[in-house]
Amino acid sequence: MLYFAKGSENESISNAQLKEFIFSTLQKLGDRKKVLAVPPDFTRFHSQAGIITEFVYDYYKEKLVDVLPATGTHYPVNQNEREMMFGSVPANLFREHKWKQDLTTLGEVPSEYIKEVSEGKLDFTWPAQVNNLIANGNHDLILSIGQVVPHEVIGMANYNKNIFVGAGGKGGIHKSHYLGAVYGMERIMGRADTPVRKVLNYASDNFAKHLPIIYILTVIGKDENNELVVKGLFIGDDYECFKLAADLSLKVNFIMLDKPLDKVVVYLDPLEFKSTWLGNKS
Repeated sequence: MLYFAKGSENESISNAQLKEFIFSTLQKLGDRKKVLAVPPDFTRFHSQAGIITEFVYDYYKEKLVDVLPATGTHYPVNQNEREMMFGSVPANLFREHKWKQDLTTLGEVPSEYIKEVSEGKLDFTWPAQVNNLIANGNHDLILSIGQVVPHEVIGMANYNKNIFVGAGGKGGIHKSHYLGAVYGMERIMGRADTPVRKVLNYASDNFAKHLPIIYILTVIGKDENNELVVKGLFIGDDYECFKLAADLSLKVNFIMLDKPLDKVVVYLDPLEFKSTWLGNKS
């Protein structure tokens, strides 16, 4: 179900509007008593997920009981990053995702399906692993917050990737990245419907329907002053929400070229990209 959708190439959603839209949507969801927020880590600082998490805390107060940054295999969020990104959200609410432990396997995507989506190149099962807090925390609302943006492994970042990879386990993370590499980054980048996404969608549809997950997705782009702004906000509990965000991201975050470039120089913000692995993403 789609709860909220607003966005276009010419849109510029202010923080005040963002708060208004978040509050009105949360009100539609009805009363909740135990809420978990799953935002990204500091490598998605510009996603506005930090301030959205603040708005969620402003709305729910003591009913927001856990904040689990979806760090995947990245380093945990440190104090300085937490204060810069999440502002007024109390430090005692934050939990560390340990991707080699604290996991629940919700189910396994069959090898036949992996073989199908990989065009016969791979033949293994895929474990749908999530942090125990997501699977067994007894929350009546799980808010997965983040930015839809072009991604080299899955095509477009976020949506259920935030749950099954960002808050997932070793087996699921490694195998999903291997699938993306084998299928080919050049066939994946900027596309919403990819083999890796299909696997995650299979897991969502078959193993995670019982979880009260609502996705809050942003699309970020530059305005006429070359400043980063929120171009779109999409809130929902299924693929429609993600697809709308992905369609807008393709328009906002991509520059299409007629032929390949011979040489590219990339600058990576040192505050965000602190490891060789993250640097490789350029």
